[in-house]
Amino acid sequence: MQQSTTTIVLADDHQVVRQGLKALLDAEKDFRVVGEAGDGLQAIRRVELTSPGVLVLDLMMPGLNGLDVIPQVKKCSPHTQIVVLSMYSNEAYVLEALSSGASAYVLKDSSSGELVHAVREAAAGRRYLSPPLSDRAIEVYQQRARASSLDRYETLTTREKEVLHLAAEGKTSAEIATRLGISGRTAETHRSNLMHKLDLHTQAELIRFAIRRGLVSVED
Repeated sequence: MQQSTTTIVLADDHQVVRQGLKALLDAEKDFRVVGEAGDGLQAIRRVELTSPGVLVLDLMMPGLNGLDVIPQVKKCSPHTQIVVLSMYSNEAYVLEALSSGASAYVLKDSSSGELVHAVREAAAGRRYLSPPLSDRAIEVYQQRARASSLDRYETLTTREKEVLHLAAEGKTSAEIATRLGISGRTAETHRSNLMHKLDLHTQAELIRFAIRRGLVSVED
C-alpha cells in the first residue's frame, strides 16, 4: 500500500532556519514541504493557498505573533495541524499555543528526530509536547491560569492585536495601514482603541508592554 504524504508549510522569520527545516523534513519520504513564510501574515496566506496537513510555526515573528496566527489558521484551514517550534519553554506560551489550537510544541534545542516525530504525531491527530514539557505541568499551569484574572491583552480583537504587534515594531499608522490593507484612519482607530483597552499612553509604554507580553523579541 502506498504511503500517504504529509504536506507541510514552514513559518519562521529566519531564512537559514527555514532552509534547515526544509532539508530535514523533505528528507523524509512521507513529508513534502509545499510553502514557506517569513512572517505571521504570510504564514496565514501560505496556508490558505496550499491547505497543508501541517504548519510548523515559530512563535515570535514580525507582522503577526505566532500565537495569533494559530486560531486564524484553524479557522481558514481546520484540518491543518500546527506544530509550534519555539525557543520559549515557559508554560504560559505552551498553554496559550495549545489552547489556541496547536497540536504540538517543540523546543528549538530539540533533536531533529524529535521534530520529525512531532510532525508525524500532529499529522495523525495526536498531541505532542517536547521534553521537559509535560501534560501534567500544563494541567497545573492551566488550573492556576483559570484562577487568575483576565489578561487585558485577551480583550483585544484580532485586528487590534495585529496593529499592536506592528506598532511595537515601530511601524507608523500609515505603514500599518499599508501592511494590513486598511485605511490610515482605520489604523489610527484600532491603535487608539487598543491603547485605551491596555491603559497605555505613549509609544514607549506600548513597546514595553509588547516586550513583557512576549509579542516582540529584544534580540535581532
